[in-house]
Amino acid sequence: MRSRSKTPDDARRFIDAVSKHQGWAVNGDEPFVQELADGLARNYERYGYFLCPCRDGDGERTADRDIICPCAYARADQAEYGHCFCGLFLTPEFAGGAGEPHPIPERRPDGG
Repeated sequence: MRSRSKTPDDARRFIDAVSKHQGWAVNGDEPFVQELADGLARNYERYGYFLCPCRDGDGERTADRDIICPCAYARADQAEYGHCFCGLFLTPEFAGGAGEPHPIPERRPDGG
């Protein structure tokens, strides 16, 4: 049986692995990133997967599949705004000096 427990450190390793694999940068605001890592770990414990902590899910993997981190909208958000919805993952260009992530419109059909 799979463990439903991940620590914030596990979530941080996940964040770093995703960013490296995708060629993205991680937001440089460490307290903010730690909050998101804490949220990812909590959601993993609740649901068994890294549900994006900045969106409300159903707690059902099939219904939530588009908002499992990194969400299905991350690439489109980065292409248009330079960062994903929650501001965790940034394009290298945005990370290189385009400022701070800012609120962007929700792409999820049901409004997230």
